[in-house]
Amino acid sequence: MIKSNLLIIFAFIGIIAFTGCEQKGEKAEQPYQMKKYAKVTLTADLSHLSDNQKDMLKLLFKAADLMNDIFWVENVEAKDAFMLGINNEKDRQYALINYGPWDEMNNLAPFIKGYGDKPAGAQFYPENMTVEEFDKFENPNKTSQYTLIRRNNKTRELEIVWYHEGFKEKTKAAAELLLEASKLAEDPGFATYLKLRAQALLIDDYFASDIAWLDMKNNLIDFVVGPIENYTDKLFGYKTAHEAYILIKDVEWSNKLTMYAKYLPQLQKELPVDAAYKMETPGSDVELNAYDVIFYAGDCNMAGKTIAINLPNDEQVQLEKGTRKLQLKNTMKAKFDKILVPISDVLISENQRQNITFNAFFSNVMFHEVAHGMGIKNTINGNGSVRKALKEKNSAIEEGKADILGLFLVTKLNEMGVFTETDLMDNYVTFMAGIFRSVRFGASSAHGMANMLRFNYFLEKGAFTRNEDGTYSIDIDKMKAASAELTQKILTLQGDGNYEEAKSWIESEGKISPQLKADLDRINEKGIPVDIYFDQGPEVVGLK
Repeated sequence: MIKSNLLIIFAFIGIIAFTGCEQKGEKAEQPYQMKKYAKVTLTADLSHLSDNQKDMLKLLFKAADLMNDIFWVENVEAKDAFMLGINNEKDRQYALINYGPWDEMNNLAPFIKGYGDKPAGAQFYPENMTVEEFDKFENPNKTSQYTLIRRNNKTRELEIVWYHEGFKEKTKAAAELLLEASKLAEDPGFATYLKLRAQALLIDDYFASDIAWLDMKNNLIDFVVGPIENYTDKLFGYKTAHEAYILIKDVEWSNKLTMYAKYLPQLQKELPVDAAYKMETPGSDVELNAYDVIFYAGDCNMAGKTIAINLPNDEQVQLEKGTRKLQLKNTMKAKFDKILVPISDVLISENQRQNITFNAFFSNVMFHEVAHGMGIKNTINGNGSVRKALKEKNSAIEEGKADILGLFLVTKLNEMGVFTETDLMDNYVTFMAGIFRSVRFGASSAHGMANMLRFNYFLEKGAFTRNEDGTYSIDIDKMKAASAELTQKILTLQGDGNYEEAKSWIESEGKISPQLKADLDRINEKGIPVDIYFDQGPEVVGLK
């Protein structure tokens, strides 16, 4: 780890200096607060599963836990080595939530002395590697999602190490567990997926297993596993981190969602952007389903918890086949009850609080995930994929796109008479409350940054008013107009692959104003948590 003698962290709660380079495990000057997290028991009804399926779940829990082990190494170092010498129980608990010594919900402020800035590239790259050195490094696989950048022990030159080689012991063990689980899978499609995913972990080629995952239709149990999201690589945004989810399908809620998928090709054509920026046709094999999660592991379990999934991320798979959008209903409901509603009671005007509903929150999140698969994946000027063109800024821009485009989709479907599950006012007021929820994640979070940009854009466009009593009221007509304009801005930026514009926008507008900071302080003073953490595992769901 890089250990600096002086680090200044600009946090929501003020400017706090960290000094010294003392023994690892000593408490840092910056106080961390467990009250930022509400504990949630992560469980689901498994009574409808067969004994075979329950035995299969036990194997999936073991495989998922191996993703925890790998992610520790990707983020900081091996868990046991890191925890050694950290004797304070509160330090240990907070480190487990953050998978390391940096407060992910406080702009990566270190809370254990002896640690300075978190390396922008985490442990995917050598800490002393410069951007110029990387640019000069000639290897076609250096930008692969599945390679580590390391130094040769003898020459000290950069070299690549494929994930399946760098994490050989763990990936081999996980693959063996998946193969064993496939023999117990009662759904043929799920059995095929588990076999192909096991192979993918051993060769770092996930295309076939991604296609198999999309082909599954009737499985009651789902398992997302492997290197998937690139949020942790803040240096270039190239490297994906290991994670896993174990999911139990909510058939009743899933059946409600199936009708919307058929409208997506039409909605792609109606995006508020010039034709060149919507010429791609997303794959038509899109599935919307609801699940209860019974286990998070690795990247998705660090600090802020995911409440919906849109996968696969592979642009080729998305264009050829499509995506699946998984709504994580039990986690979503926990955040709604424990965080969003209490925030609304503080910051949303009293006469609009009745518009804060779980159905609106659920649908906003669902269409956020739908929006990830829409728009454009490749630049229109030959600069390659949007992900590579925007580099480390891509995550924040993409999350911003999904948020605002999702609201645009809700609006369009409502106008078409297709989406009638909620009153549109509910979606807009709940969306505004959601900005206050997510902006608390901080600038180090792609979701937090996206919400800062959007809050400031809405402020400029008069989409909301701050009242004398310190609450906020939306103007739905102005908010609709601003949403369409912001959707156009982001889709155009992505299509152009304009890194400099993305960088400039984030640096100028990705900030919290003194007034918003004061309002967020009021939320903190009420003791409203920022996010949740879990009591989870096989024992929690009754598997021994």
